[in-house]
Amino acid sequence: MDHLTPQQTAEFLKKEPTAVFVDCRSEMEFLFVGHPVGALMIPWNDGPDWDINPHFVGQVKKAVGHSTNRPVVLICRSGNRSVDAGLALEAAGFSNVTNVLEGFEGDLDGHHQRGKLGGWRHAGLPWEQV
Repeated sequence: MDHLTPQQTAEFLKKEPTAVFVDCRSEMEFLFVGHPVGALMIPWNDGPDWDINPHFVGQVKKAVGHSTNRPVVLICRSGNRSVDAGLALEAAGFSNVTNVLEGFEGDLDGHHQRGKLGGWRHAGLPWEQV
């Protein structure tokens, strides 16, 4: 699995138009916190019990047209869940998986808040909120 900063990811996505950008956060995070423009929501785990989505790999396979060679870029809140999701994809035979370091919101700051220390949104990259 490759690991890219948010800025490197944005450049990669421009150069790789066939890449599928997957936001693997929960539905609530995707909808209410915001998400990168163009990202598909396929939760790795979701509420109310936060169990791992047993259909995650199959949903990603469907999104990439069943091509395990097509580039898949994963983003979560801080870059941790997406590593687990990427490992599951690699175990299922995906050969071109990239994790976005720092995720969408970045690390916690001194006040235990996100969005101020790194991440896609903090980098000023395109995002939207529904």
